[in-house]
Amino acid sequence: MTGLIKRLLREENGQGMAEYGLILALIAVVVMAALAAIGGKINETFEDIKGKFEESQQQP
Repeated sequence: MTGLIKRLLREENGQGMAEYGLILALIAVVVMAALAAIGGKINETFEDIKGKFEESQQQP
């Protein structure tokens, strides 16, 4: 049993995949934070565009 534990601690087969997983998780967190930060501005811009389209439809 202790031999198995020692062998598992020495093996590095899954290390690369774990590192890629951590990098991917970090990228996802950064993207979500960026979208949360600029999300309000994007929504505001689309609302302005929507308002201009509605104004142009009302005037003959």
